[in-house]
Amino acid sequence: MDYRENYRKWLNDPRLSAEGRAELESVASDEKAKEYRFGGEMEFGTAGMRGIIGFGPNMMNVYTVMRATQGLASFISEQGKEAAARGVVISYDTRRKSAEFAKAAAGVLAKNGVKAYLFDDVHPVPMLSFAVRYLHTFAGIMITASHNPKEYNGYKVYGADGAQMSPEDTEKVVEYIRRIDDYLSVSGEENSPLIQPVPAKLDEDYIEELSRLRLSPEAVKKCGANLKLVYTPVHGSGYVPVMTILKRLGINVSVVEEQTTKDPEFSTVRVPNPEFKDTFSMGIALADTIHADVVFGTDPDSDRLGVAVKDDKGEFRALSGNQVGILLLDYILTRLEEENAMPSNAAVVKSFVTTGMAKAICDDFGVELFETPVGFKFIGEKIKEWERDGSHTFVFGFEESCGYLRGTHARDKDAVVASMLCAEMVCYYTYVGKTLWRRLCEIYEKYGYVLDKNVSIQYSGLNAMKEMNAVVDALKRMAVHDLGGYAVEAVRDYSAATRTICETGETEPLDIPKCNCVYYELKGGSFVCVRPSGTEPKLKIYYSLRAADEASANAGLAALSGGVNALLERAKN
Repeated sequence: MDYRENYRKWLNDPRLSAEGRAELESVASDEKAKEYRFGGEMEFGTAGMRGIIGFGPNMMNVYTVMRATQGLASFISEQGKEAAARGVVISYDTRRKSAEFAKAAAGVLAKNGVKAYLFDDVHPVPMLSFAVRYLHTFAGIMITASHNPKEYNGYKVYGADGAQMSPEDTEKVVEYIRRIDDYLSVSGEENSPLIQPVPAKLDEDYIEELSRLRLSPEAVKKCGANLKLVYTPVHGSGYVPVMTILKRLGINVSVVEEQTTKDPEFSTVRVPNPEFKDTFSMGIALADTIHADVVFGTDPDSDRLGVAVKDDKGEFRALSGNQVGILLLDYILTRLEEENAMPSNAAVVKSFVTTGMAKAICDDFGVELFETPVGFKFIGEKIKEWERDGSHTFVFGFEESCGYLRGTHARDKDAVVASMLCAEMVCYYTYVGKTLWRRLCEIYEKYGYVLDKNVSIQYSGLNAMKEMNAVVDALKRMAVHDLGGYAVEAVRDYSAATRTICETGETEPLDIPKCNCVYYELKGGSFVCVRPSGTEPKLKIYYSLRAADEASANAGLAALSGGVNALLERAKN
């Protein structure tokens, strides 16, 4: 259907809400806006769907949410009465329309005879993951767009194991969604007895579960009450659980009060992403006032943790997700070893774009390291596999995008437990007379300096995803032996699950789930990886560069990125 015709169809439909009609009338003369809204449909993938809030099939609105939920409800009904009786638990964060979308999803489920547990207030991703297993539901729904700008919202579906729904089940849900051509035909039942509140006891049991994961009670007892830390929830859902667990452990923390409000406009920050230093500007100002050395913060759905620390010159540095991951990995393994609590079959999991330094640390502690594709659901699958066969004990999982998990209470990134570990880690190093920055420097001195950086190239328009994938597909067909003066030793094509050695042309299989990604192994242990984002129109380039020190790493990165940019230009043409 032509986008103009689709636009008119929605606009003239009496079932369209007054809000929707007014919004569509406001873009009547904007052909570009109409084409974006009605020239395509929002894709539902293994990470759910995410997009700009607005009316039209290519936007996040109550109709796209209800259509997606109808697809999920049909899939659950197909599984039988037991699945429907187990139901779905629904959570949401502080974003625009999040509560409205969550209630609409619950209504659709109820109308289809599927029980829906609905949180009565905002709760983070890890608590939704925990709730799925706690309540033994068949699935979970999280309404969030994570760390995206305020204009976005999203919809994520979780399986019965608490991890994001498997690709196989997601495809079945998508089949049902695609059968619904009339978006406005889906309706819900708001006051159904099948819609039930999540038991209040769940919150307490989640906090109790996290408290069992503490590693340094003695250090916390000695230093926790007098610790100078700053925390910001950046207007998100992390405020209550993070402050609750820190108080439970006896760790003093100063919170950025202006950023505790559930503000869907995120009015005190440019973007609610704790990966960026400017997101911490108010926290750093407070830290300077109270003479704190560490500022940490969580994103709106509290699955990502960002950290800023004072360096030896007294200046705050925003640590990358890789650096925080290195610190947490080193801390966890150190404390387990010191307490003689390291499992004999201990294992760590990371995505393959996450820092290469993880292997050096794990090797040093005699802990096995596993790699997965990008997406925490793959780490969740490893946990499930090991619980089933007993071959390994999960001790830590992390991704470079500020996602961390210790414990098996959740099967997704958990910034609440990561916040607890971060605060406890500061206690521990304070106890032994070190700063967090000094410990990071010691890690580099011991294992060698590694510069980890990722760059995103923004795409736009209806064909954004198609264009990004075309670039990656072109890279797979290109012979590459050198990038900016760095020799390429092997190329991994994750879409084919193969690794090709450049010198000989030999190809060997990779034992890893397939995904659209090209990974260049460089001489000396560095790497470059190129992949399209699965949730937003960005082509992502990951660099992990080994060097003698920070200065030489930055110089090397300039040359390497120049070579990569030239390669991408060739791929576009």
